[in-house]
Amino acid sequence: MPTVEFDLEDLESLLTIKLPRKEDELNEILAYVKGEVKQINDKEAHVEFKDSNRADLWSIEGFSRALKGILNIEKGLKDYKVVGDSRVEIHVDLRLKEIRPYIACSVVKGVNLTDAAIRQIMRFQDKLDETYGRGRRRTSIGLYNFDFITPPLKYAVSKPEKTRFVPLEFEEELTLEEILDRHPKGLKYAHLVRPYPVWPIFMDSAGKVLSFPPIINSNDLGRITEGTVNILVEVTGTSHKTVLDILKNVTLALADRGGKIYSTKIHYPYEDMSVEVTPNLETERFKIKVDYVKSILGLDLAPLEIKDLLERFRYGISKVSRSYLTVEVPCYRVDVLHQIDIVEDVAIAYDYNKVQTRWPQLPTVGGLSEKTKFRDLAKEIMIGLGFQEVLTYSMTNPDVLFTKMNLKPEKVVEIANPKHTFMTCLRNWLLPSLMEFLSHNIHVEYPQKIFEIGSCVIHDEKQENKILELDKVAAVTIHSNAGFTEAKSMLDAFLTDLGICYDIEACHHDSFIDGRTGKMLVADEVIGIIGEIHPQVLRNWNLENPAAAFEVDLDKLRVYLKKRGRNP
Repeated sequence: MPTVEFDLEDLESLLTIKLPRKEDELNEILAYVKGEVKQINDKEAHVEFKDSNRADLWSIEGFSRALKGILNIEKGLKDYKVVGDSRVEIHVDLRLKEIRPYIACSVVKGVNLTDAAIRQIMRFQDKLDETYGRGRRRTSIGLYNFDFITPPLKYAVSKPEKTRFVPLEFEEELTLEEILDRHPKGLKYAHLVRPYPVWPIFMDSAGKVLSFPPIINSNDLGRITEGTVNILVEVTGTSHKTVLDILKNVTLALADRGGKIYSTKIHYPYEDMSVEVTPNLETERFKIKVDYVKSILGLDLAPLEIKDLLERFRYGISKVSRSYLTVEVPCYRVDVLHQIDIVEDVAIAYDYNKVQTRWPQLPTVGGLSEKTKFRDLAKEIMIGLGFQEVLTYSMTNPDVLFTKMNLKPEKVVEIANPKHTFMTCLRNWLLPSLMEFLSHNIHVEYPQKIFEIGSCVIHDEKQENKILELDKVAAVTIHSNAGFTEAKSMLDAFLTDLGICYDIEACHHDSFIDGRTGKMLVADEVIGIIGEIHPQVLRNWNLENPAAAFEVDLDKLRVYLKKRGRNP
């Protein structure tokens, strides 16, 4: 969990009140933002946040913004606006698409900076770079003295030996290659750019270098001092949404120091992107039913009580009626994804300690669901057919799902902040997981017959959360004589044991051999696919023996049986 150091004198100047210095008393306040004092003295407090999704709290400005609501100093939505166009345009080089494709900028004018404020902003920048930015891989931040910059700007590329500038904290000019070899930041983050033949560079129209993203700023344009009043904020990275979210948080922190926000225009050369105006400070609205809040929390709260609690957490309330409230979510609250997140804030603002405890009003008799029973039955049948069960991760990556399966990429449910490159999305079918398993067990004696029953996730706009989770069963047989006939005989036995009649229609699927592939139909509905694995797929997985496989949607089978009054 992130631990942030706050200058207490600077924090109190933003709050306009004195804070308690006793740890217990301060923790009573911090509980509302899921924070806890780890260390405190007369000058600084080290606060650990239990919620790693609220980056807005990691800046002293965002922290004071939240505390003002909790302490009833300033309630309701703080209205941040882009007051005008800075007339700054940034042109992006096409070659950056495969290196570090995204950039977002803002200009904040009239900022009132003190030495303490600069230290806090630098801490915030470092914390974001290392956490949300995944060690500057996903995002990195640059701050520049806007008065010294000549627009328009270029987010371009340079050969390592071609561009020279004086990096921050240095006095001599270095090439990009020399920066990686000699500068502390270059040594630390060199791995982010070394794999590429050209490296990112951020320059103005006068040819002055602003920075070498994501490594280091220049020593002249990229140095912020107490005399700096107009600041250009730049965020580059590999995740478009994260770049935009980080820009908002840094921009608003400077706005809380008295600055006025101006927009910039980004010109992208990519096919799926053209022109983007940043920052985007639009708020999102939710219609929250009063009965929904009551049912979740078990509290008999009146609409005006809910309004007051939400305003303490800096939400805007544009409409209140007996049955619902229209809630405006601050633009910096990127952690709010669903109305349940808002209800949680109602509970925290009310104070968990005030909620009366009670025994659960539901009977505690448990049992297996129909879905679980059906899974167990399917598992028992597959084991009876001589297959060995395997369990694999539901998280995977597009290379496994598509490239190695000889398929074109499709839309899948991706992870917003993956910690590993080999686990970036949720699988939408099971067979790739089994092929990957086989590729790790080529030393095991053949024949090998394996199966898995697991969850797959697909996009579904009809669902509240836009995804649908399905139970599937997949099986693979691999040996020197494996083929379609063997796989079909196993499928016949599996569905016969379930009491299901089915048909097979020839079809094309790039993971299977043409002419030896079919889709399964039950009551004219497609329930799965069967076939011999394509030789290219086998080569992709370094498998030398032929293989045949099938994959079936268990949920469709269960629903089919239930409609006919048969209990599987």
